[in-house]
Amino acid sequence: MTIQNWSDEIIVAEMADDPQFADEMAALAEMLAGKGANVVLNLGAVSFINSSSISRLLRLRKQMLASGKRLIICGVNDQVGGVFVVTGLDNIFEFTKDVATALTKLQLAQGQATTS
Repeated sequence: MTIQNWSDEIIVAEMADDPQFADEMAALAEMLAGKGANVVLNLGAVSFINSSSISRLLRLRKQMLASGKRLIICGVNDQVGGVFVVTGLDNIFEFTKDVATALTKLQLAQGQATTS
């Protein structure tokens, strides 16, 4: 996994398939415990997702919501996206096509928050 501190407020994490996915999610959750940051989770290299991975994503989402931050998932292929749709999680998570779009959404939201 590659974790980039894109800014003080945004972390970009590039995820891989299991078994690395589990370790990467644990490392990301630990990193976020001491830092309030929005997360862009790029699943572009993830070719399948299982119930354990979904559980980890849900825990991360809960952690993000508790800290008032956003989790945006991007780069989802059709197979993984289908799992989100079938389970109804496509309505729970926030998705974008790619990292650039996710970063734009977060930056626009930050700009609106500072002008309000």
